[in-house]
Amino acid sequence: MSNLSTLIPNRSSSGITRTTATVSSLNQKFGSIHRSRRYQKKSLQQRGVSSDQQQRLAGGVLCRAAMDTFTVNKVATKPIDGQKTGTSGLRKKTNVFMSENYLANWIQSLFLALGDEAKGQTIGLGGDGRYFNKQAVQIILKLAAGNGVKKVVVGQNGFMATPAMSALIRQRGLYGGLIMSASHNPAGPDEDWGIKFNYSSGEPAPEKITDKIFGFTQSISELMMADIPDIDLSSVGVSRFGDFEVEVVDYTKEYFDTLKEVFDFDALKKFVSRSDVKFVFDAMHAITGAYAEPLFVDALGAPADSIRNSVPLEDFGGGHPDPNLTYAKELVDIMFSSNAPTFGAASDGDGDRNMILGNNFFVTPSDSVAVIAANAQECIPYFKNGLKGVARSMPTSAALDNVANDMGIPFYETPTGWKFFGNLMDADKCSICGEESFGTGADHVREKDGLWAVLAWLSILAKKNENAPEGSLVSIKDIVNDHWKKFGRNFYSRYDYEGVESESANKMMAHLQQIVDSANKGDAICGFKIDTADNFTYTDPIDGSVAKNQGIRFVFEDGSRIIFRLSGTGSAGATIRMYIETYTKDASKFELDAQDALKDIINAALETSRLQEFTGRDKPTVIT
Repeated sequence: MSNLSTLIPNRSSSGITRTTATVSSLNQKFGSIHRSRRYQKKSLQQRGVSSDQQQRLAGGVLCRAAMDTFTVNKVATKPIDGQKTGTSGLRKKTNVFMSENYLANWIQSLFLALGDEAKGQTIGLGGDGRYFNKQAVQIILKLAAGNGVKKVVVGQNGFMATPAMSALIRQRGLYGGLIMSASHNPAGPDEDWGIKFNYSSGEPAPEKITDKIFGFTQSISELMMADIPDIDLSSVGVSRFGDFEVEVVDYTKEYFDTLKEVFDFDALKKFVSRSDVKFVFDAMHAITGAYAEPLFVDALGAPADSIRNSVPLEDFGGGHPDPNLTYAKELVDIMFSSNAPTFGAASDGDGDRNMILGNNFFVTPSDSVAVIAANAQECIPYFKNGLKGVARSMPTSAALDNVANDMGIPFYETPTGWKFFGNLMDADKCSICGEESFGTGADHVREKDGLWAVLAWLSILAKKNENAPEGSLVSIKDIVNDHWKKFGRNFYSRYDYEGVESESANKMMAHLQQIVDSANKGDAICGFKIDTADNFTYTDPIDGSVAKNQGIRFVFEDGSRIIFRLSGTGSAGATIRMYIETYTKDASKFELDAQDALKDIINAALETSRLQEFTGRDKPTVIT
């Protein structure tokens, strides 16, 4: 029997009311059997597993724990401030989630928000391997059982990349899934932790659910906590407790099955095996480390030393698992060396973001999604019949717009947040989409997908080099330069000012709103004539919902843009994001450094916003 005091800190027994009674003894004879295809040391016969049990294992499950029934305890609690759920779920410092009832309150509020609809259903559960995930799994399982969920499918070791969870939900027809992650934010006892719920299409929960969750967090009074033992997450198998079941699964299976429906793995393997191709992938000690070796090495034949920082660590090795030029410095140094590999890539904490690099060449996220879209039908089997449409977030550069216009396909500009793309995909309006924040994806799942983007670029390289002799490789830089020659180049950069005092950030945004309110077409800002100035509002073409105040933008007559947003992806303070863009079709300027090409409009943005005056910051934390 589990000790509730370890799950609900400082809760006295007087706060617990038992609602059911009889509990059977636990049968865990086979609890230590590990079905990993790579690490199993003994045969099942040697371990004393009967032929009947071996057949059940061959089918993918082994019942390793059983109870006839279990007790549900009503544990008294009270509301905790600050549990409003955003687009990316709830994120706070880890020690906040570890405080008394903090996580349990949110999970209970989720089940209250879902109501009878979730009872008797099967959900997924997993995360990015960060600190506190393993303890959180046990709390969530007990609350799921206590609230009438029939079954929880958990990734082995508690692992499940965010796009893999979306694939699991879609492949298995699950009701939804819980993802334990704070995405690209650091991990550890003093760093960040997060939780979010994805719904039945594999998409992040819509506001109708997140608003209900928040409402229940403000009135919650008790937790429905099942008194079941902790589950062994180290091995694949099934545990049953009355009508409740936990299945620990191979976290790669449904995800890889989905990727194999999209890409030609034989063609990818042939390309990777070329003698003039050298590939490197940096998992940043985050969740894609658990997927990288079976995908790139086992399935595609890349050398084992192609994978760097592949062991997922609870603190991500002390690093910041955000795949950009600042935080992925180890990979950047490799790719900008004198003997750089052909292709380099990295992914983030939960596996939904990506960075693409060529030999001494960086592909901006905005260019990346545009190049993928332009080449998808030719290079990726999944898109052989063409694209239904494409979409980008409002702050992302207009490079994708140019592709859509040329191809004559629908284009959508949405607020930041993958749920907006999900609506379009569910309505068969969008095939490929992307965000400037290193998020790229397609309608194979309902999340951005870091490894999908890497495979998409490998597919483009494979196709472009299909008839290229050894030693005459078409490079990443060649592909992007050819794209610019056809569509023009959108010079683009993002300045991130992280951990800004919230009041100062809000004052700066209020100042910018005043400028927008008084701006007229033709007015000049530092020599740039305004075409439009607004605080972006989006009306969803599928459900008619309206999203307001999605970012202040100035669009100028020459196509240049300045955009300011406050990001909600951190756990403390505010992050100001400043986006700057200008466009040219002059091929003589394509090789300019982006910061040089954007110098004048960057100065205009800083002067107009009075950012340094409001925040005290004389330089950004990160430049992309």
